[in-house]
Amino acid sequence: MKRMSLLGASLGLLMATPVLAEIVVEDPYVRAMPPGQPNTAAFMQLHNTGSEARAVVEARSAASNVVELHTHVHEDGMMRMRQIEQIDLPAGEPVSLQPGGLHVMLIDLVAPLSVGERVGVTLVLDNGEEIAVDAEVRHVERGMGHSRRHHH
Repeated sequence: MKRMSLLGASLGLLMATPVLAEIVVEDPYVRAMPPGQPNTAAFMQLHNTGSEARAVVEARSAASNVVELHTHVHEDGMMRMRQIEQIDLPAGEPVSLQPGGLHVMLIDLVAPLSVGERVGVTLVLDNGEEIAVDAEVRHVERGMGHSRRHHH
């Protein structure tokens, strides 16, 4: 009798425990833009700690009217930004969303963004899972791979 109630309680606990996301988001931020600039981008590090490949297939944010997944491609001797259908997240590998590469484009901002403000971005995975990201608005040096200015 004790064994059955313990087993039942254990199964109930397992079913009540939410499945933890296998995608770890690190250092999310949104690029601060000059006043009047209607578009910006969100950057972050994504790490798929799971055993199956995943992909980000959509992103949403209340901060802008349009949100797209983008990359930069070398085309006709120029670097050009292009919308893509998904950002692949290979199993066990980190993926960088960074200036000059993959990023989440925030188009037609609803209001100007100020440095230090927080912007919510939702990433939607190919399995339907949604990941809420809280990204800080930061100054970003153009062409630099890092997102913080060094203070001396």
